Amino acid sequence: MLNWLSQVASVTLFNLRTLPERKGAALATVIGIAGVVAVFVGVFSIAEGFRQAMTASGSDDIAVVMRDGSDSEMTSNLAHAECRIVADAPGIARHGAGPLAAAEMFMIIDVPKRMTGTDANVPLRGISPSSFDVRGNVKMVEGRPLTPGRNELNVGVGAAREFAGLDLGKTLHFGQTDWTIVGIFTAGGGAAESEIWADAAVLQPAYHRADDFQSVSVRLASPGAFGQFAAALKADPRLDVKVSRQTDFYADQSTQVTTFIKTIGVLIAGLMALGALFGALNTMYSAVAARTREIATLRALGFGAGPVIVSVMCESLVLALAGGVLGAGAAYWIFNGFTAATINWQTFSQVAFAFTVTPTIIADAVALSAVIGVAGGLLPAIRAARLPIAAALREV
Repeated sequence: MLNWLSQVASVTLFNLRTLPERKGAALATVIGIAGVVAVFVGVFSIAEGFRQAMTASGSDDIAVVMRDGSDSEMTSNLAHAECRIVADAPGIARHGAGPLAAAEMFMIIDVPKRMTGTDANVPLRGISPSSFDVRGNVKMVEGRPLTPGRNELNVGVGAAREFAGLDLGKTLHFGQTDWTIVGIFTAGGGAAESEIWADAAVLQPAYHRADDFQSVSVRLASPGAFGQFAAALKADPRLDVKVSRQTDFYADQSTQVTTFIKTIGVLIAGLMALGALFGALNTMYSAVAARTREIATLRALGFGAGPVIVSVMCESLVLALAGGVLGAGAAYWIFNGFTAATINWQTFSQVAFAFTVTPTIIADAVALSAVIGVAGGLLPAIRAARLPIAAALREV
């Protein structure tokens, strides 16, 4: 066994020392695999960034109530009387002003993007006075919270960053009314940072809406109170609602987009990986052909076929891993933290988010490069081991 390992090490080191003589083909393989890895990391960082933006601020002690059968707030509708019934349900935390329940509206308005100037659907949320207390993670970074009863807006930092005209003190016109931005807020990095908030009581008449809402968010007395709260609403014959934990609600809202992005990413990376695989095969076949006499000499000196196969595959793996590390490093530098906005198909509104490159994505990408390297080196390695010793030694 030690002799076999010694042979593998000797042949592998010999192969690696000759790489400068084949630097053109080797560099092409490294760059090809680096491109595959960079695309893989870039696309998956989009999906991960969007997922985190949607789920980062979710809490197990907050529940979201919508009309049964609706898949988003856009398709939900709850009358004022139904919202009152929800607020009176058991399991809800309370403060001095009453239960921590907030009936909220949800719609979209057109706001131009900063970079392109093209209109985009930005979510507009009509909030209740208790919305800040229910969510608990909203912090003003500029200005102040809006005053109930006034035509005032609070804007999430993501929306303010991505869309034009959402700066502190600016005035927007929608719903036949002028609105003044009085505050910019964060919300734990979650989806609310892509929204514009207004007082629901002012927003309803501005759009000639009846006294109805799209959802009710409640803060539970504890995460364990969810079952009691949900059971009470389901058992009430006056209601026809679905109840979700906020974490599950946000996760469901991100599923379609993240699945689509990952699917496209796998297809693109797969096609590129196929091209990189052929490049690796070509490189390793050329390497074997260039070293026919050296391999035959080693076999004549007593080196086995196994060490030759392993050494060729090790060389291919080294080149692939070099490309993987290069591509992953470049993708992290380019993509991580890059901010953008994309449409959430379930609400037809824009969500601002930052590309997020995680250790898992990096590990998966480098593993992909290793697979390409092993696959690209296998057939050339077998060919090297099967070279007829006598015929190869006669080659000039």
